[in-house]
Amino acid sequence: MQQADLFLIFTEPLESTGVDYMVSGSVACIVYGEPRLTNDIDIIVHLDGTHAARMAKAFPSTGFYCPPEEVIIIESRRRRRGHFNLIHHATGHKADMYISGDDPLHVWGFARRRRVDMGEDKFLWVAPPEYVILRKLEYFKEGGSEKHKMDIRGILEVSGEILDKSAINEWSLRLGVTRQWVEVASDLGFA
Repeated sequence: MQQADLFLIFTEPLESTGVDYMVSGSVACIVYGEPRLTNDIDIIVHLDGTHAARMAKAFPSTGFYCPPEEVIIIESRRRRRGHFNLIHHATGHKADMYISGDDPLHVWGFARRRRVDMGEDKFLWVAPPEYVILRKLEYFKEGGSEKHKMDIRGILEVSGEILDKSAINEWSLRLGVTRQWVEVASDLGFA
């Protein structure tokens, strides 16, 4: 199974449920930056309690681990940082599902998400590159992992010409990651 198909095993069922989503994290870094291996996919979803039953139908236990409906309902009620996992049994591939809640950056990102053609009439909705950079800056601030800096630099080098620098500057100030943004981007002339 090709890596793109591993992502689609999670996004195609979401498409069938009508749940709005956008892919972020490592997969978005691959789309906007440099290729690399990843073992999971990060997906931000708009969920409410009515979507919980749809998730269980879209990801049946014969093919996936999907948490009980009650867990999805509880997570969907969190205003911030609601989260659950899906696991594809045949491949062991995992989807980290993050609930959009009332996070203003999620709202901003959803309004600007992009449809990426995967070929053969298949596609992914992907978070905008500015959103991906900003989340990576938050993770870098929290944990200091060089992986996040490398991902950001890859996006800057490959997709720098399409970035809205003013949006990154504004949001980095709002999120308290301006120092990290300057640290990562200044040597490439973006900060």
